[in-house]
Amino acid sequence: MALRKSIVAGSLALLIAAAQGWTQQEAQQAIPDAPRPQTNIPTNGVAPGMGTTSSSSESGQPDAPAAQPTAAEPATTVAATPNAPEPTTPPNDQQLESLTTFVTRVNYVILPFTVKDNKGNLIAGLKARDVQVFENGVYQPIRFFSEDPMPMSVALVIDQSMTRENMERVNDALGALQGAFANYDEIAVYSYNKAPKLVTDYTGAQSPRLTQAIERAKSSGRESYLAGSLSGPMSCTTCINGQNFDPNTAANRGHTSMQINPPKEVHPLNDAILEAAKTLTHKPVDRRRVIYVISNGSEYGSQAKTGDVIKFLLRNNIEVDGTLVGDNALPVVGFLDKMHLPLQMRDNVLKAYKDATGGQLDAEFRLASIEKSFQRVANEARSRYTLGYYSPEDFIDGKERRVEVRVLHPNLTVISKDRYWPEAMELRTRPTVPPQRTTPRR
Repeated sequence: MALRKSIVAGSLALLIAAAQGWTQQEAQQAIPDAPRPQTNIPTNGVAPGMGTTSSSSESGQPDAPAAQPTAAEPATTVAATPNAPEPTTPPNDQQLESLTTFVTRVNYVILPFTVKDNKGNLIAGLKARDVQVFENGVYQPIRFFSEDPMPMSVALVIDQSMTRENMERVNDALGALQGAFANYDEIAVYSYNKAPKLVTDYTGAQSPRLTQAIERAKSSGRESYLAGSLSGPMSCTTCINGQNFDPNTAANRGHTSMQINPPKEVHPLNDAILEAAKTLTHKPVDRRRVIYVISNGSEYGSQAKTGDVIKFLLRNNIEVDGTLVGDNALPVVGFLDKMHLPLQMRDNVLKAYKDATGGQLDAEFRLASIEKSFQRVANEARSRYTLGYYSPEDFIDGKERRVEVRVLHPNLTVISKDRYWPEAMELRTRPTVPPQRTTPRR
């Protein structure tokens, strides 16, 4: 009897366990799967996060889920409803390039200029209504006008090919040069005698590095020939009947006559300015690009021509300022230089650079005047007016444009460049692309 009860109890336990297992399995099978993400859900023109105004939302009834496209039906059929937008597909490389690249006309021109009275004093306080600008003789509306001083990037060029007397005067004055610039200016130092030489790259105007560079740029100058050193009886040691009896003792070895051919002086000022201008083309457009030359202005022996260097300066919006020293600073010598003979050395070429780029040139002979000119020229270069306008012609032609700035007040003189090439303005709008290094034609 007990055995029968235990068998019945075991059978009931097995039946109860099987029933519970079937119940759990049915409950697990009754749980629906999670809905798959819908990639093309119609939004009826409602932006995400801005709510909805559909009738189903107002009534509290949720919108019916969109049916998933089958393999035979493409996904684009989901957007067949009138309010649903077209489905978006990932753009290809060509579409991405068209989205990230835009084309616009670049014809914005910036002109710095200075206004002086009859006595050479700077005129401040002018407004845009007091100034007019003309391009190729046609009036252009001014879109930008400012009289705020700008930071400068200055390439300092020091002439070491001058005579000993002039070089000593310049060496004594160079101590006052660093004080003419502000803390936010940057200076590079170049020197030239037979060829241009970089003394130091761009550094702070008040840094010790610039102080040491200016000291290294000092030179003893070029020895001048004395009377009798090139011709006459004093040019040879043993002269008989106008001939050097012993050529081995002659000042110029192997020369037998009483006339010694003097060596040609080399003053590569054009090459020095071009070398400094190439480094300035890499400077930001929000800084004023200046080449400051301390020289007697003599030019002879350069590989670059003056006209080609001026064109390179105008293409890259670079102005040339300078302090003219030595004999060429005298008014009489400057007047005689206007009567230049072909194939001869140009005594003062700095005036041509100054006139073309709208810079400032001080001609000083004494030491105290040279020191004052540093401060005067630097302040004028920093405090120029700046105007901007849109050229009526596209810059694609690359032709030379004549510009003129006029002030609507009598007895005032405007100092500015009188022409430009549009390639310069186009390059200035591309700060990430370094300009090409241009070599002038010989």
